[in-house]
Amino acid sequence: MKYHIDTECIHAGYEPKNGEPRVVPIVQSTTFKYDSADALGKIFDIKDDGFFYTRIGNPTLDAVEKKIAALEGGVGALLTSSGQAATTLSVLNICHSGDHAICSSAVYGGTFNLFNKTFKEMGIDCTFVRPDCTVEELDRAFQDNTRCVFAETLSNPSLIVTDLEKFSKEAHAHGVPLIVDNTFPTPINCRPFEFGADIVVHSTTKYMDGHAVQVGGAIVDSGNFDWANGKFPAFTEPDESYHGMVYQKDFGKAAYITKARVHMMRDLGAQAAPMNAFLLNLGLETLALRMERHCSNARAVAEYLNASPKIEWVNYPDLKSDRCHALAQKYMPHGTSGVVSFGVKGGREPAVKFMEGLRMASIVTHVADLRTCVLHPASTTHRQLTDSQLREAGISPNMIRMSVGIENIEDILDDIKGALAAL
Repeated sequence: MKYHIDTECIHAGYEPKNGEPRVVPIVQSTTFKYDSADALGKIFDIKDDGFFYTRIGNPTLDAVEKKIAALEGGVGALLTSSGQAATTLSVLNICHSGDHAICSSAVYGGTFNLFNKTFKEMGIDCTFVRPDCTVEELDRAFQDNTRCVFAETLSNPSLIVTDLEKFSKEAHAHGVPLIVDNTFPTPINCRPFEFGADIVVHSTTKYMDGHAVQVGGAIVDSGNFDWANGKFPAFTEPDESYHGMVYQKDFGKAAYITKARVHMMRDLGAQAAPMNAFLLNLGLETLALRMERHCSNARAVAEYLNASPKIEWVNYPDLKSDRCHALAQKYMPHGTSGVVSFGVKGGREPAVKFMEGLRMASIVTHVADLRTCVLHPASTTHRQLTDSQLREAGISPNMIRMSVGIENIEDILDDIKGALAAL
């Protein structure tokens, strides 16, 4: 039976049978017993379903993966040890030394480093493009060896909305997939597969968890991309480590996510823990409710800041004055996220003074949980970038990123008023 997405947050992925636990149980075991070598061997060869080692799969992880796949509308998902691990595995599953990737310049600082340093050290070159680039500019970024395009639905922390249909259309015209980080909107506010994206990644540490109690990530496969177009032989040629198995032939629409699990996770081992998956599932059950409150609170904060003479600018796509408002209405008509970015008049020092003047909101590197928190990106998450790279990422010295929580809105606004009054 197909349910609405807020019902799927509660029920998808796990259906207990008679006498079984109603809540997804924690299977805190690394290994699973079998009665014969043949039975276990068939699971090793992916000829039978089952679990044999938690690095590859576990009943607790499996239930949560199925829930996230259902929320995004994909054919399968893979939980990872962090959002960074999800991004890394999503790209390495299709890119190898000598290949090239295209990445939006307005992304999380860790993602920028991953593409700009680590992938390059692994032989995977990268071209960065502005998320608001023209079709012509995007087209010029492609090379013969380009194997993927990466972008964030809603960029962290500049809150630029990516035109998903433009990016997916260009990616597909060049025969490569679009990978989208959908962490900020979550599938409650945007489902990128409906706009042409092929792979979605999440830092489940953020809104999906919502309580800042576990670090994790997820990769979701749409099942829509044609891996047999000649550019991805790893999917169409035999994998000798599995006795000649061919992913595209043997797993069809689930070829990508199967390879991510049985190849990348097998060899790189960035698996999620069962306890973390259990905690993540508790967060997922209230995701729809929390996102509604996050968005309504953030909208009120953005409107208040936008009217303050001490604030130079406000980025929040739900504001009609925001440069991304039209795209936000197209891709996220019911809300974007609880994150607001803004510039304090006077530059870096007043911005830091404002942040330190808050009493309820916490200064933390985290973002997107139920508590209001705040950060100065130029001196923290993006401090490794040069001034020109900061500008490319849409980050100014006076930028404050505020992740608006689900506290009473009057208390949040009073905290902001007090910090502004001290400037």
